[in-house]
Amino acid sequence: MKNKILIILLITSGLFAGCDDLTEDFLEAPAISTLDESIIFSTPGLAKGAIDGIKVPFAETNSYRGRFLPYYGLNTDTEWFNTSQTAGDNSDLCVYDTKPNNTNMNTTNNAWAMMYSGIERANICIRGLRTFGNPTPGTELGQLLGEALTLRAIYYADLIKAWGDVPARFEPINSETLYLPKSSRDVIYKQLIQDMEEAATLVSWPGQSPATVTVERINKAFVKGFRARLAMAASGFQQYPDGVRRSNDSDLSVAKMYKLALDESLDVIQSGTARLESSFETLWKKYNEENIIAGGESLWELPFADGRGRMLFTFAVRHATSNQFHANGNNRGGVAGPLPTVFYDFDELDTRRDVSCVPYRYGTAVNGIAKQELGRSDTWYFGKYRYEWTKRFITSTNDDGINKMYMRFAEVLFIAAEASNELEGPAAAAPYLKEIRRRAFAPAVQAIKVDAYVNALTSKQAMFDAIVEEHKFEFTGEMERKQALIRWNLLKTNLEKAKAKMSNLQNRTGEYADVPTTLYFKFKADNISLSIYGLNRGENINPGPDYSSFAWQSLVDTKVNSLYKAGVNPDNRQFWPIWQVFIDGSNGKLVNDYGY
Repeated sequence: MKNKILIILLITSGLFAGCDDLTEDFLEAPAISTLDESIIFSTPGLAKGAIDGIKVPFAETNSYRGRFLPYYGLNTDTEWFNTSQTAGDNSDLCVYDTKPNNTNMNTTNNAWAMMYSGIERANICIRGLRTFGNPTPGTELGQLLGEALTLRAIYYADLIKAWGDVPARFEPINSETLYLPKSSRDVIYKQLIQDMEEAATLVSWPGQSPATVTVERINKAFVKGFRARLAMAASGFQQYPDGVRRSNDSDLSVAKMYKLALDESLDVIQSGTARLESSFETLWKKYNEENIIAGGESLWELPFADGRGRMLFTFAVRHATSNQFHANGNNRGGVAGPLPTVFYDFDELDTRRDVSCVPYRYGTAVNGIAKQELGRSDTWYFGKYRYEWTKRFITSTNDDGINKMYMRFAEVLFIAAEASNELEGPAAAAPYLKEIRRRAFAPAVQAIKVDAYVNALTSKQAMFDAIVEEHKFEFTGEMERKQALIRWNLLKTNLEKAKAKMSNLQNRTGEYADVPTTLYFKFKADNISLSIYGLNRGENINPGPDYSSFAWQSLVDTKVNSLYKAGVNPDNRQFWPIWQVFIDGSNGKLVNDYGY
């Protein structure tokens, strides 16, 4: 059983009061107001409780759990909200038409507020540890300071990812700093990158101390990988109030940031403390089984207690009712899924395809047993998230307790490939891309699908294009694609390409001319799972009388054209607006840019 987030009711400075939804899923500890900070932050056990308290806002009802994770990162050239064509505040968040008064988001306890709550908790802990704890490398208090710095950076990285420029708070709130205007994200990025440099000196490698035996605690491999991610994002293209561009700050230049990212990623690779799982399916089965032992592919996971979190509730293969796999309620999973073109863009021999893209759902249970059934051709599901792969029978009606895998070793390899290609050329990048593809293809075909394929990428542009494409195949369903497309300056370009490709699939023309229009299916020996013929290109012949046929409905225009709202330029809507309730409560300090 994975560890649970520990709640510490920290109410110093009045900020830690009012933690919502204190449920039985969390363990409570004495309020910090009953103890002196000098005792709290000089005593490892008490200080750990305070650091655990930084994580509490992740799981609040309208924070990451129910608002940020279910919507941020959709829609891209690989993932979309499955009802994007249905007008409303939910789809607005995904189709680049979000309003400041969005009814899902415009609340005082929304993700924006919870992220700043987490930041304030971290600020208090960082100040306390520095003042009273003597947090040095190799000590428990040093580990805890590294964790506090990293957790604060996670909140800030996600704020910038979703909103662009935001207020910078790196000290606990006082009367003079209660209201702050937005700061340049460049300033924040530089602080985070500096903080992660310090954190890396303080925390242990995965599995090398009691604090880092699971991926629910911060470890050095994650800190370095995360620092590399921050460097790539800070130097990439993004929308500023004056347009889409790279940073003008020389400290965040491509040359400097890519060098930093390459160095950090190589440190992780060469440490031997993280690795790819043996197979793609093994990785995702372990994830759904809640295997949180550090030292594998997962570097850090946003930890949810058994009765919190909605990763399966939101993204799993759709289940019409509770059944033999879960009692999580009706119509669970399937809120989002891969674009219907993605399955056909995969090489048929790529083992990631059938893990990532699922064309079936589980129907209504009869006597507690549900069977797989085929659905529409424009509604696929993310196979990385599956109730049927869990070990714990999930009974909560609103949550599932499955963690969010925040970063994995595969991303470190991608960063190494991209940065080395930019700085040193395609030959330097080739080993990292090969390692990714080698896991994706069986040994018998690796000479062609891995070695020959990568060796043919002899120009920097060809290697970059291959990395962009490979990223899609590796990360579909993890909602990492949007920020990557933004920093590559490919958001609008690739969304338009995706719409054109869906039109081709709809009409069975161009690259999808050989995609079948009829599927054939029968149940396997378990009388639950489907054996499907007709999904692969060219499978157009009836396989026999023991199969039933299923008309693979064509995509409809309203769905094809819903990737982003008609008339909207996604490059002018890379960020969500700050919600109106926070604008109104900012004493005139906060404003929305980007035409909102």
